[in-house]
Amino acid sequence: MSKSCLVLEDGSVYEGIPFGAEATAYGEVVFSTAMTGYQEMLTDPSYAGQVLVATYPIQGNYGINEQDFESRRIQARAFVVRDLCPHPSHELSRKTLDQFLKEYGIPGLWGVDTRAITRRLRVRGVMMGMLAPGLSPQEALDILKSRPSYGETDFVREVTTPAPYDWPAPAHLRHHIVAVDCGLKYNILRLLALRGCRVTALPATASAEDILSLRPDGIVLSPGPGDPQLLDYAVRAVKGLIGMKPILGICLGHQVLAQVFGGSNFKLKFGHRGANHPVKDLKSGRVFITAQNHGYAVDADSLKGGLEVSQVNLNDGTVEGLAHRDLPIISIQYHSEASPGPRDNEYVFDKFLEMLPSK
Repeated sequence: MSKSCLVLEDGSVYEGIPFGAEATAYGEVVFSTAMTGYQEMLTDPSYAGQVLVATYPIQGNYGINEQDFESRRIQARAFVVRDLCPHPSHELSRKTLDQFLKEYGIPGLWGVDTRAITRRLRVRGVMMGMLAPGLSPQEALDILKSRPSYGETDFVREVTTPAPYDWPAPAHLRHHIVAVDCGLKYNILRLLALRGCRVTALPATASAEDILSLRPDGIVLSPGPGDPQLLDYAVRAVKGLIGMKPILGICLGHQVLAQVFGGSNFKLKFGHRGANHPVKDLKSGRVFITAQNHGYAVDADSLKGGLEVSQVNLNDGTVEGLAHRDLPIISIQYHSEASPGPRDNEYVFDKFLEMLPSK
């Protein structure tokens, strides 16, 4: 059985057995604590440019189905797991995890001590890494040092839709929503459609004029990958939307809204990725268990222009929600659409739709 390894930029090496595509890959190495949902995570555009490490040991046990795609392809650059299940058991399964990665040209590594990788990232912080079958660890490290860091690349331009499209509309329409695709997950579109919305997705580079020309009832700023400080074009567009329509920002969209109101974002040491992060609503005192996937957070002290913190993370106190004092604008750092994760936070879509003009 052939061997390969994951090499981190600090020189640490983690050996394992390759699966998926026979290819090299490099990216920011991050970990997720979600126990299920590998298909959703792999196809989540927020993982673009990243090597995903699963902390839950068994992956692939229920296979891959046609229903749980969150975008048109695998977005993570590689997948690192402890145990790979070669024979999945689920009535909806159509292929194995190994076949899925091969189909999209994505390499994987199994038999790895993923707990050790997670501990190192928690202590040292996220860092770049490389899967390099056929190369020595030193050769892989030399190549890795010549590659750009994660924060230097605008991954939103890589994952956004190249052209506008409409999601299948429900029979009974209530509203028309424009979703700005910075890395849009399909479940956002599914949940809005279930609530009677026709949704039009636009590229992340769409201008305020492009968006308003569609005469939407409300606007959703989607999640997505990378450093929000690189998204000047999105910030300019959203500035032109303020006061024009109700706005909901999710994850990256939440960070863009903060910048629109003079705020800034900072990089977290190892990010929040998983399906069990506690968030407290400051007004009601209620605690929500949330699905999260982000490496940056809003600086609460930098906010201006009436945008205020509405929710905080109970693990580290970071900002998890924003609301404007006077305008119909709300945002959340976590994923109300889950996929994977608890569905408790779908209420955010209902709250957003309540801000829209009645019909």
